[in-house]
Amino acid sequence: MASDTLFQANRVLLVHFDSYSTALVFAKWPTASLLFDAPLPAGATMGSAPEQIPSNQDGEAVKAATVARLGLNPQEVMRASDFDFWVSSDSGPVRIHLLRFTTFDAPKAALAMHEAVFKPISELRGSDKLELVLAREVFNLIIGSGGART
Repeated sequence: MASDTLFQANRVLLVHFDSYSTALVFAKWPTASLLFDAPLPAGATMGSAPEQIPSNQDGEAVKAATVARLGLNPQEVMRASDFDFWVSSDSGPVRIHLLRFTTFDAPKAALAMHEAVFKPISELRGSDKLELVLAREVFNLIIGSGGART
């Protein structure tokens, strides 16, 4: 499946959590979005998962496509399977995936090649409101669980 088609129905939050300093940072893209590969469609609202998850919204397929497109080391990225959020849009449901870097430090150079930067949640003011809701859910999942690997 072409990754362009895959990303029409999926978006990805990329984060890094440093358990020593308890610093959680989010990748912010040149579009000012927290979501890879594009911001949410206009008019998107929180939704629910369909009864059957389509194959083009499989978490591992989205992880593989994201890793390939960004040139990341797949051994340094894990998918948070317990992060399960969906939005509704005019073009259909969009699944939001959470990928977490497992490296000691946030891989700033790897994302800088794509003009992305890492930002803590406190510096995300002005971001899309729905994206901020998703960022808060990530914060609650990771910080609320004591930084446990999900």
